[in-house]
Amino acid sequence: MQTLTTDNLNELRKQVQKLKKDNPQEQIAVLSQDEEFNRKALEIKIDFLIINEEQDKKDYSKQRNSDLNEVLAKLAEKNSISIAIDLDKIIKKNNVEQAKSLARLKQNIMLSKKAGTKIVFLTKSRKKQELQAILISLGASTKQASDALFFN
Repeated sequence: MQTLTTDNLNELRKQVQKLKKDNPQEQIAVLSQDEEFNRKALEIKIDFLIINEEQDKKDYSKQRNSDLNEVLAKLAEKNSISIAIDLDKIIKKNNVEQAKSLARLKQNIMLSKKAGTKIVFLTKSRKKQELQAILISLGASTKQASDALFFN
């Protein structure tokens, strides 16, 4: 899997076209930025949108600022793009930041469940059963947890 971290949309398009031309089987992941960037990135033919846990984001009064909303989740489902979450970055945070990240993850799971978007975990140190248990405890259905992909 090739991960692209640019914040320029034109550069992103060029990199995706080049990667698809060189190796059509290569899976492409893009690190999320702001909502406008994420929407444009989901319109490009990528495979994964990685939720960026390193941005300092303020939550809204009724919703968490988690780089995903209903419109983006439905667009991801329409274009067969999976939402990727780097679990190792969440684990390395301190307790307060970890709680905020888990609340955002819970919201993303609920949005993905509603829209039918697939979830992918990026982790190096967890077993599949542990990750499925985490998903279920955060509100995912058992079908959603069993369908989730896990990359080590």
